[in-house]
This record gives sequence, C-alpha cells and structure tokens, in this order.
Amino acid sequence: MTINELQDEVIEEFSDFTDWMDKYQLLIDLGNDLEPLDDRYKTESNLINGCQSRVWIHADYHDGVVTFSAESDALIVKGLIALLLRVLSGHTPEEILEADLYFIDRIGLKDHLSPTRSNGLLAMVKQIRVYALAFKSMGNA
Repeated sequence: MTINELQDEVIEEFSDFTDWMDKYQLLIDLGNDLEPLDDRYKTESNLINGCQSRVWIHADYHDGVVTFSAESDALIVKGLIALLLRVLSGHTPEEILEADLYFIDRIGLKDHLSPTRSNGLLAMVKQIRVYALAFKSMGNA
C-alpha cells in the first residue's frame, strides 16, 4: 500500500469514533499492539529529543526500503508512534521524504494533543525523516 492509502486507512479507522475518549483508547490500543523494541536499540542515539516522555526510534534499511521500530514509556505517545510506523515503515526514503502526513490533521490530533505531545509528535516525524534522508544519501553515494 502507498503512504496515502495507509493514511486514508487510519483516517477511516478514527472516523468510526466521535468521542475523543474513544480515540485516545484506540491510540492506547495501537500502542499496546506495538512490538517491543529490542533493548539493544534503547540507546541515547535512538532517543528522540523534544519529547516529554522517552521515545526511541530505530531504523533499518534493506532492499531499498526503511523499516522502523520504536517504543515509548507513555501510552498515548506509544500509540502515536505506532501510527507513524504503520504509515511510514516499509517505504523508500524518497516516499517518506515526499509524504504529506495529512492524517495527523484529519483525525484531529493537532487539536487534541497537549502542546508538549504535539511537539513530541513533530520531533518523531522529524527523526523519521532524518533517517530517510540519511538512507537516501547512502543509496546515492
């Protein structure tokens, strides 16, 4: 599936709920379903700056696509990272760098996250793009 198809799927999933408590529960459930990050990747270099809670993102690059794994010690943040991984993991660096992540606005995250969580979400997106840029430049070397 393309990044936009995955975003549309997320939007559809969240549109089933009108109450934000239900949407938060969905985020928590998504976070709980996230595979635990191997302890060897819980390093300072994988820790995201700008997040109030602790978030680690690890990236692998094989056969032209980037695969992400991540973990957080906060339930809602873990759900946010699960959404980002669902949409962006398994795509080429170019696709990740060119993606317009419209699902964040469309499901109402920007309006319903605290300023610190919004900043953390932006920091996670930025780090994912940094990984993609690094892998893209490696591929062109």
